Amino acid sequence: MRGRARDGVIDVEIDNRSGEPVDEAGAVALARHVLAAEGLAAGELGIAFVGPEESRALKAEHLGIDEATDVLSFPIDGREPLPEGEPRALGDLVICPQVVGDEWQWPLVHGLLHLLGYEHGEEMEARERELLLDHGGEGSA
Repeated sequence: MRGRARDGVIDVEIDNRSGEPVDEAGAVALARHVLAAEGLAAGELGIAFVGPEESRALKAEHLGIDEATDVLSFPIDGREPLPEGEPRALGDLVICPQVVGDEWQWPLVHGLLHLLGYEHGEEMEARERELLLDHGGEGSA
């Protein structure tokens, strides 16, 4: 993924292999909103929409839990300082539309905050609600 980010641009690559229709433009817009609100103006982000079997396999492989899940985060650079001119590779989100249904916005925000170093807890939940409300979402976490 490295090498494509330009100054002032969040490049978002979407890969929908879930077999379900997804709001790709909405996902990109929400991701850019969250990242801008978190102070990131440039970087690269991958979002993959996958089916339940792939979600389950990834969760089992990386977390040791054998179940499909709403979102998985695979951070790369996060907020770490980078050498001058090095594009920021934020990492990848994996979202399962069959698990999240129409409520995909909260898992996307949740996953993005994990890419940026947030851990589960009250601070993360409050930030999720704030970002969703700012973007016109329901704010449920």
